[in-house]
Amino acid sequence: MSELINDTTDDTHTTDDTHATAEGAGGGQALRPHAEDSFAGELKALAAADDRPRPARWRLSPWAVATYLLGGTLADGTVITPKYVGPRRIIEVAVTTLATDRALLLLGVPGTAKTWVSEHLAAAVSGDSTLLVQGTAGTPEEAIRYGWNYARLLAHGPSREALVPSPVMRAMAQGMTARVEELTRIPADVQDTLITVLSEKTLPIPELGQEVQAVRGFNLIATANDRDRGVNELSSALRRRFNTVVLPLPATPDDEVDIVSRRVGQIGRSLELPPAPEGLEEIRRVVTVFRELRDGLTTDGRTKLKSPSGTLSTAEAISVVTNGLALATHFGDGVLRAGDVAAGLLGAVVRDPAADRVVWQEYLETVVRERDGWKDFYRACREVSA
Repeated sequence: MSELINDTTDDTHTTDDTHATAEGAGGGQALRPHAEDSFAGELKALAAADDRPRPARWRLSPWAVATYLLGGTLADGTVITPKYVGPRRIIEVAVTTLATDRALLLLGVPGTAKTWVSEHLAAAVSGDSTLLVQGTAGTPEEAIRYGWNYARLLAHGPSREALVPSPVMRAMAQGMTARVEELTRIPADVQDTLITVLSEKTLPIPELGQEVQAVRGFNLIATANDRDRGVNELSSALRRRFNTVVLPLPATPDDEVDIVSRRVGQIGRSLELPPAPEGLEEIRRVVTVFRELRDGLTTDGRTKLKSPSGTLSTAEAISVVTNGLALATHFGDGVLRAGDVAAGLLGAVVRDPAADRVVWQEYLETVVRERDGWKDFYRACREVSA
């Protein structure tokens, strides 16, 4: 017997401008609104201008979803800010995958915006990015299938009223997009719960002799860190159910500076920090340091470097600059300077106190010290490294 749970599909979830001020549990403004709330105005403008065919239960056409992710200007002059800076084809392939019956696996090293892209894809496609399973070593099978309200279960026995649907089950029943973060962190036997969901598009409930069948519009986005190979690698059976899209590191320093600047600006606004247009030089310095140590080579290609044990991802660069901006705001004159980012930079680079500190000191003395216009940066880094 096939049955749906809470089939509240189509237009019950609006994306008007009132969502831009999402409220937390205490009635205050949410610290980090969901993508569909933060960018409700852009999604509404895209929906109004979008006259292209839309797959079943999609809020936007594939073209409009890609435009939402990559940015652009609509015919009415509305500017859509880019959410992802990188090759256009990657986003087009990801969006096209979601329009088929194959699930999407976003793969990449830490800090390549896998979670960010996943959230915005779900927001643009389904208008709801919250149907989320966070993968950890302790994620149980119930997080992907379903659980039980044990008070009702003990009082009345197994029933639909006692069943607690997982985000994946809800997405199947409502024809929406589910998300599974850090898939390779989930134990292998729990991962394989997804095989039937993705191949047969059904989730059996043997306790009730029933099943939940996915309705049109359902799909799943998973993310995985390719440095986690050997932790809980995907079985070949599960891997075949996904179309894998690899998200690369930013191709050029300018791309990475653009990404860091945009995200720092967005985070700064949510934290009510003043804009820091004068801080672009420090952002470029942080990005340069990260890229050189990450690549093991200076930007001019002349000097080989030792790389530290950390990932030095773009996400970590955003964190270093955001922390520096907060320091400049609360304990300085509001202008982002070398001294504001130096401590965060040291913490990002030196993860192993023994090995990484040697790498950092060598980089400071052989590269930073000799670089024109970096004397203040060198002094600030030396001061916090002492």
